[in-house]
Amino acid sequence: MSRAAGDIAEKAAADFLSAKGCRIVARNVNSRFGEIDIIAENEGVLHFVEVKSGRGFEPIYNITPSKLAKLIRTIEWYVQKYAIKMPYQLDALIVRGEECEWVENITL
Repeated sequence: MSRAAGDIAEKAAADFLSAKGCRIVARNVNSRFGEIDIIAENEGVLHFVEVKSGRGFEPIYNITPSKLAKLIRTIEWYVQKYAIKMPYQLDALIVRGEECEWVENITL
């Protein structure tokens, strides 16, 4: 997928989360371990959201074990760097055209 298509999917995901009552804290947070697409707060929980999109296949399958490990390391870095004290979780947000599906707590 092109960077432009990824940007469109991330904007759709951020708009979707905002419509669900989330406050977008940050987007495209980079560390030496990897990138977090969206960080959002909702009802006292910080959501680290990996956005996946695509056509002709199930995008969530692009979250591989190695990708998951990078995301977890990046989240740990962010939590330590910003001294986060609130509960947090890792979510996926799947964008299929105009449709968005929020899959919460993908590490359980």
